[in-house]
Amino acid sequence: MDWSKSKSIFIIVFLILDIFLYSLYLNRHTEAQKVEVLGEKTIEARLKDDNITYTTLPNIELAPYISGSVKHFTNEEMQAFNNHEVLIENETKIIVTLDQPVPITDVEDPASYVDFLQTYIIDGTSYGLWEIDKTNQSATFFQRINNRTIYYNNHGMVKVYWNANNEIYQYEQTLLLDLVEFEEKEELWSPIQVIQVLYSRGLLKPDSQITLVKLGYSTLVQFTQTQVFVPTWEIRVINSSGQQEEYFVNAVEGKVIDVQFDQSKVEEDEE
Repeated sequence: MDWSKSKSIFIIVFLILDIFLYSLYLNRHTEAQKVEVLGEKTIEARLKDDNITYTTLPNIELAPYISGSVKHFTNEEMQAFNNHEVLIENETKIIVTLDQPVPITDVEDPASYVDFLQTYIIDGTSYGLWEIDKTNQSATFFQRINNRTIYYNNHGMVKVYWNANNEIYQYEQTLLLDLVEFEEKEELWSPIQVIQVLYSRGLLKPDSQITLVKLGYSTLVQFTQTQVFVPTWEIRVINSSGQQEEYFVNAVEGKVIDVQFDQSKVEEDEE
């Protein structure tokens, strides 16, 4: 990679991020005031009144932004894939059809995929299981940094497909390279503050159970080659009907975000 070009890209990224962080500094307290006033009762008391329970909350006060670059695959690299059929899509994604399908012990067991990831996937140990879709006979894995998941980024995922014999016959991969933490760590909204945000917006219904509160990352800034990711709280909830719900909150700004592939859309507060 041309060092001069790369240096210019990173300068632009950091400049944009500096402007963004300054805007957060100006509106953080204002944003906090938008959360519904709960009166004399604490959020813990309100949750108890509504029979909303939650798991042990993590104690993470600081975390950095991270950045990375998009892997571009070349035909020369694909020659190392032996007899497998390899298709390169938009230079950033490979679709590999195996010459011999690989049997999986139990498609619902995350441990069953470990050997496959380590053997067939480039930098396979950097991916963690996200979803198993038995209907479409597929499993999706998201890339991680320091055991923290990068949510719904098209450039950092693996998807495998199995046949009726529980054998993986094809997979897709994209890869983020050079994932590094920014030197400065940011102060995070605490899990209980994030729960209060969800509660004040009516997203947490009575008789719900918060089963997971976990810190990961979502996409903040995207360029052709460089990406910047913001610390993000992942909250999973089982509602009174037994259905699982999932929410993501920007851990630096405290806003609920709609995390989808290749976008991070902020949901504005309702007036």
